[in-house]
Amino acid sequence: MSIFSDTICALGEGPLWHPTRGQFFWFDILGCKLLTRTEAGEKAWSFDEHVSAAGWVDDDTLIMASETALWRFSLIDGARSKLVELEADMPAKRSNDGRADPQGGFWIGTMGKDAEPHAGSIYRYYRGELRKLFDRITVSNSICFSPDGTTAYFADTFNRRIDMVRLDAQGWPQGDVTTFVDLKEDGLNPDGSVVDAAGNLWNAQWGAAQITCYDPTGAFKDQIGFPATQISCPCFGGDDLQTLYATSAAVGMTGAQDGMTFAVHTSVKGQAEH
Repeated sequence: MSIFSDTICALGEGPLWHPTRGQFFWFDILGCKLLTRTEAGEKAWSFDEHVSAAGWVDDDTLIMASETALWRFSLIDGARSKLVELEADMPAKRSNDGRADPQGGFWIGTMGKDAEPHAGSIYRYYRGELRKLFDRITVSNSICFSPDGTTAYFADTFNRRIDMVRLDAQGWPQGDVTTFVDLKEDGLNPDGSVVDAAGNLWNAQWGAAQITCYDPTGAFKDQIGFPATQISCPCFGGDDLQTLYATSAAVGMTGAQDGMTFAVHTSVKGQAEH
């Protein structure tokens, strides 16, 4: 394990390995920043509102979620153009976890800025349309997808449970939402997740200083400990997609490495981000 970035994020989130650029990006939600680091050093873009998650569009463009909208964001000059508003009339709410699905849609969760009960929702942006998928969510998290594109996973951290739902050929949910793994008995808080190329789900567990891996049936498979208590979200990257990156949060913590971003080489391979 290594420290990828010793920059302290109040709420590190939204890690993204851009597969064509071979470049890692992440957010500090509370710091209103998008960050990246290359051999040339670290760079940050600052915004006038919270930003939380992104997907890649092409070599030089991201889709980026803020507290009021989804944006097309240029990595060349930092310019952004609004794609669609996202609960822009609700100033007490912001975006949180998000990820692109295998069909080319972008899922994004929202929540109350003070984690007000049931204030959040999960949306999907696809071919110019933003559609609400689920509501009455307190802390939206764990948005990720099976390699074959037939299953979506998501969580309400407040419920201490990761759920799953089947997807149709266009990537829209169909049928009932079922439980993938229930963490209540263990007292664990599911934060961000990512699915590897074999279909195993890797879940950051807020407050437990760990990422835990579950096989496609929801059975425990592996666990990695970290030197920061509030590990918030993982993603796979690196040239071989075998490096597991993890963001963390310093808010409310006093540890020297809380809020840093970590990297650990694994024996498994991740999916390239869609």
